[in-house]
Amino acid sequence: MTYIITGIAGFIGSNLAARLMAKGEKVLGVDHLGRRGSNENLERLRKLGNFSFEKGDVSDPAFIDRVFRSAKDVRAVFHLAGQVAVTTSVVDPRSDFNANALGTFNVLEGVRAHHKNAAVIYSSTNKVYGKMADVKVEERNGRYGYADLPNGVGEDQPLEFHSPYGCSKGAGDQYVVDYARIYGLKTVCFRQSCIYGYNQFGIEDQGWVAWFTIASIMGKPITIYGDGKQVRDVLFVEDLIDAYLAAVERADSVAGEYFNIGGGPANTMSLLELAALLEARMGKKLPLSYSDWRPGDQKVFVCNIDKAKKLLGWSPKIGVKQGVDLLYDWSAKSVDLFRKVLA
Repeated sequence: MTYIITGIAGFIGSNLAARLMAKGEKVLGVDHLGRRGSNENLERLRKLGNFSFEKGDVSDPAFIDRVFRSAKDVRAVFHLAGQVAVTTSVVDPRSDFNANALGTFNVLEGVRAHHKNAAVIYSSTNKVYGKMADVKVEERNGRYGYADLPNGVGEDQPLEFHSPYGCSKGAGDQYVVDYARIYGLKTVCFRQSCIYGYNQFGIEDQGWVAWFTIASIMGKPITIYGDGKQVRDVLFVEDLIDAYLAAVERADSVAGEYFNIGGGPANTMSLLELAALLEARMGKKLPLSYSDWRPGDQKVFVCNIDKAKKLLGWSPKIGVKQGVDLLYDWSAKSVDLFRKVLA
C-alpha cells in the first residue's frame, strides 16, 4: 500500500515518512520545497526506503489531480503541507489562503476523485479557537493558566478564527470534517498544539521550542514577545505520529472526527520555563530580550486530550524534560546543518 504525505520535506512530514519507511511502507511525497531545510530533509528521506517524490504546490489543482490519479493502492493521505506562521499570514494573506484553504480543498478533491477508501489525516491548529476571550485566564506561580479548565480546552470550545492564518487553517479544518459527512471520506482532523522534535528548523515566527533550542546552542539572541509567562502544552513529534497512525488504523470508526492534540495538562511549559531548562543544560544565562505581544497570541493554550485517549487509545509517552533533552542533544549534533540552512 502507498502512503501519500503532502509537505513531506517539512518537520512533521519528514519524521512521519521516516517512521513509515522504517516499517517497510511505500511513501509518496509531495512538497514545493520552499521552506528552509526542506532540501536537506528530502535528501535524507531519499536514502531511507521505498520512496518517491513529486515537486509541486498543493494550491495547483492540476498538479494534485495528476499525482493522486497516478498513485496506486493508497491506504492513507497525510495532508501536512501549508503556510505555518500567523505573522506571515498577516503580511501576505492571499498566499496564506492559497496554501492552506485552497490547498486543503484540492487534496480533498484529489482523494474524492481517485482514492475514496483512503484515510485522510489533516494537520490543523489550535488557532481555530481564536483568542478564546470567554475563557478566564489567571497568573499562578509565574505562568498563565486556565481558571476553570483543569483538563484543558476540549473540542466543544467554539471556533473563532482570528488572523488570516486562523481563517485559512479553519476553512481547511471545516472542509475536512464536512467531506466525511457529505462524501463519506475517511477524514480525521487534528487541531494541534505545540509540536516539537527532531529535524525541526525552528525560526522566530514558528516552532518556538526548536528556535529557542537552536538559538541557545548557536549563541543567537532570543526575543520573547510578551512577558514569557505564556503557556503551551507541548508534544514531541514521535507522539504525534503515534496519534496519526492510530487514526489510520481506526479510520472507519473515527471518520469525520476532530481531535485536540497536544501534550495535555501533564506536559505544559512556559517560554520562561523552556529558557530555564536550556540554561540548566548550558550552564549559563541566555541572552533574552522582550518585545510587544504579537497578533492573535494566546496567553495559554492547553489541550484536553481525553477524546483522543478514548477514541484512538492514545496518550503521550515523552514528557517535557525528556523531550527537550532529546531535541537539545539532536540540535547540538546538527550545528553545521543549522549554519547551512539558517544562514
